[in-house]
Amino acid sequence: MQPSEADQARADLEQWAQEAHENVLGIADMLNVPAEQYEQDVLILIGPLQDYVSRLPLDEFEQDDWFTLHSDLAAYVADVGIHEHGASWKVRDDETSPSGFRYVIEGAALDGEARSVDPFDVVMEEFGNLPIQIARMLANAEVAIGVNPLT
Repeated sequence: MQPSEADQARADLEQWAQEAHENVLGIADMLNVPAEQYEQDVLILIGPLQDYVSRLPLDEFEQDDWFTLHSDLAAYVADVGIHEHGASWKVRDDETSPSGFRYVIEGAALDGEARSVDPFDVVMEEFGNLPIQIARMLANAEVAIGVNPLT
C-alpha cells in the first residue's frame, strides 16, 4: 500500500522545515541582512522586508510572482513562530486541501494549549488587506497561535 501524500509529507517534514529556513536565509541575504545577525534575531528582517514588499509593483505581478511572494512570506512567518515562540512545523490532515494536508506551525499558547496556524493562510489574508504590512502579518500569526498576550 502506498503512503498517502500526508504521510509522505510527514516523513519529509524535517527537509521541508530546513528548506523553508534556508529560503528565509536567502531572503535575508538578498536584503543585506547577514545570516549570523538573522539567526540571532529573526525580527531584524521586519524593516528590510517591509521596505522590499512596499516597493514591489504588485499591480504588475503575474501568478508566478504571487506564488513566490506567498511562499517567501509564509516561510518568514513560520521562521518567526519557530524562533520567537518555540513553534515547529507539523503536517495537519485537511480534506479541503487538494493535497489532503496542510503544513502548519504549532506552538504552545500562553494558556499552555497547543495551537497551530497555517502560515500560508496568514499570508493570503494579508494579500486581501493590501498594502502588505509585515508586522501586522506576524501579529496575526501570533494571535492565531495564542502567544500574543492580547488574545
